[in-house]
Amino acid sequence: MEKANSCSGLVRTKSDQLLETVVAALKSAPSNESINGMVDSGGSGGGGTPSRKSSRRMSPGRSGGGKNTHIRKSRSAQIKLDLDEVGSGAALSRASSASLGLSFSFTGFTIPPEENSDFKPFSDDDIPEDIEAGICKPKFQTEPTLPIFLKFKDVTYKVVIKGMTTSEEKDILNGITGCVNPGEVLALMGPSGSGKTTLLSLLGGRLIQSTNAGGSITYNDQTYTKFLKSRIGFVTQDDVLFPHLTVKETITYAARLRLPKTLTKEQKEKRALDVIYELGLERCQDTMIGGSFVRGVSGGERKRVCIGNEIIINPSVLFLDEPTSGLDSTTALKIVQMLHDIAEAGKTVVTTIHQPSSRLFHKFDKLILLGKGSLLYFGKASEAMSYFQSIGCSPLIAMNPAEFLLDLANGNINDVSVPSELEDKVQMGNAETETKNGKPSPAVVHEYLVEAYETRVAETEKKKLMVPIPMDESLRVSSSKRQWGASWCEQYSILFCRGIKERRHEYFSWLRITQVLSTAVILGLLWWQSDANNPKGLQDQAGLLFFIAVFWGFFPVFTAIFTFPQERAMLAKERAADMYRLSAYFVARTTSDLPLDLILPVLFLLVVYFMTGLRLSVDSFFFSILTVFLCIVAAQVVKQGLGLAIGATLMDLKRATTLASVTVMTFMLAGGFFVKEVPIFIAWIRYMSFNYHTYKLLLKVQYGGMTRGVMGMRIDSGWREVGALIAMVFGYRLLAYLSLRRMKLQCGA
Repeated sequence: MEKANSCSGLVRTKSDQLLETVVAALKSAPSNESINGMVDSGGSGGGGTPSRKSSRRMSPGRSGGGKNTHIRKSRSAQIKLDLDEVGSGAALSRASSASLGLSFSFTGFTIPPEENSDFKPFSDDDIPEDIEAGICKPKFQTEPTLPIFLKFKDVTYKVVIKGMTTSEEKDILNGITGCVNPGEVLALMGPSGSGKTTLLSLLGGRLIQSTNAGGSITYNDQTYTKFLKSRIGFVTQDDVLFPHLTVKETITYAARLRLPKTLTKEQKEKRALDVIYELGLERCQDTMIGGSFVRGVSGGERKRVCIGNEIIINPSVLFLDEPTSGLDSTTALKIVQMLHDIAEAGKTVVTTIHQPSSRLFHKFDKLILLGKGSLLYFGKASEAMSYFQSIGCSPLIAMNPAEFLLDLANGNINDVSVPSELEDKVQMGNAETETKNGKPSPAVVHEYLVEAYETRVAETEKKKLMVPIPMDESLRVSSSKRQWGASWCEQYSILFCRGIKERRHEYFSWLRITQVLSTAVILGLLWWQSDANNPKGLQDQAGLLFFIAVFWGFFPVFTAIFTFPQERAMLAKERAADMYRLSAYFVARTTSDLPLDLILPVLFLLVVYFMTGLRLSVDSFFFSILTVFLCIVAAQVVKQGLGLAIGATLMDLKRATTLASVTVMTFMLAGGFFVKEVPIFIAWIRYMSFNYHTYKLLLKVQYGGMTRGVMGMRIDSGWREVGALIAMVFGYRLLAYLSLRRMKLQCGA
């Protein structure tokens, strides 16, 4: 505070000194030419000395030289001012302007700093930047793109609710009609449960076209094809992102997977950087995205990253599901202004919006108002208020247009004029139409609004949709061939690197390392320097080897079960956009886990092996550790393959965990340690148990050449167990892949 006062006093002192110098200069050179020269240098543009009142009314932005040039000139004048030029009138004028922070000055008059705050150095057209948005470029990608005219007529959708004995059909959408052209922003408004997201998903091809959906949806008068996946960007309501990747890594991986093959890796990475700067994300490009337990970027930045993942491909149509939910009004305005800029580049933008501010509402070109799945209004957003006033619904108090429309969609007519038709129904005393406050019920208001739109507007809009679009070859989207942005090998390489970067934080967390090492130390203490030369010690070591086989059975299985249910949303989103082939994803997902999965078992075995005294000779040690290492590799793949299969088949965390517990417990009991003689009719379970084959191989590696049998098992070369584990490796992996292939995703891929 003291520093601010001292600075203010310094400015006042300098301005007073300059004023005295100006007066002295006028006395020494009182000619009209010098006075006019000083006035002209100040930028007043007048022929005399203006009054103080007139100087206050002048806007600094209107003086000659542009909006911001005077500020830059005054700053440069302040820097370059030479004290030897104080005597000249022009230098004095520039000095007084610079010292006060103004873009103009008048000889003999100065404006105090406290009154300077009333001036606006920029024009009213400038939109203030969001603090968290950084410096954002005003224009988006303007390279040519395929213009798509989106039309939809009488769109319906219903779902079947299955009960214990009966099933019931519920209508979600009832005959929605509308259109949107390139360069326009269409907003879908309505209360929660009105069908906004369902309509958006149908328009974007995210819902499978089945018997539940009806009506026609055309893109340039043609139906949806797989070719359009590379022309459509879809931003979901939930921000589906990897929490441990940075902003730059997230957008760069999307660019390398989705941009055409004709571009080089360097060109794709440059495109990603361009998008980062266009979205104003350069300040946080090296920050992790974050999640529930990981600190990362803010909500507005996270939403812009999701938009960047879609506009990276320069889409013709961009769909967004509530992009402003959970954001403050300033950040929401920034997002909508960004959508407006994207539309101005020749793209078609469709977005759902939930309770926008008045400034946001006026940014939309077209508006669809939904209520209980029915269409209440479609047309220009600027004409929505006029339409509802024409049917007798107008606000009685000043309110946000969006709030007024949402109240009508909910059937709430408080502070809204009641149409004469509804008043007549209330006066007739119909119990179904009257509420406690003497106004029509929400159901009656909804019925009136639907009927009013169908009788006044609906037929006219449907006739407009019947007009065909002048078609040429450049507007055809009927190609059914998919366009992959990278070859299979490139997709595998990119997904492999992304998997390593994302999951290394989870695999090498202190919690997991502590769990493994503490278990190893406890085993070492319990089996401290056990002796296998006597039968009792041999039995103890056999129990240790069985525990190792069981421990590294439970540990990877439950880790893998948690994998696919958590990544389901990401997999559905990326498959819907045709970012990669499912086979490339599965192979990369499997192999990227192997290097991470092998480190902890090696540390575990190093601790347990020496503490428990398993064959201390050098040759036996290296041969044993190599063999056990290979067994762990096979066991890891087998157990993870089973976990992936269960997780991919059920895709529900609770059910997958329950089934895995029963499966692993069955395999453990049939592992050959607890039961030696298994009945013939159930003995086949033993040969399907990975614990059984791993346990037998561990015994043969440890005691090969020492004895002919241990715990009722014959010691031989062990090739049979190796073959069984290899067969399980490929068998369980194939099962997991087929489960993913058959999995019904909402993307309809």
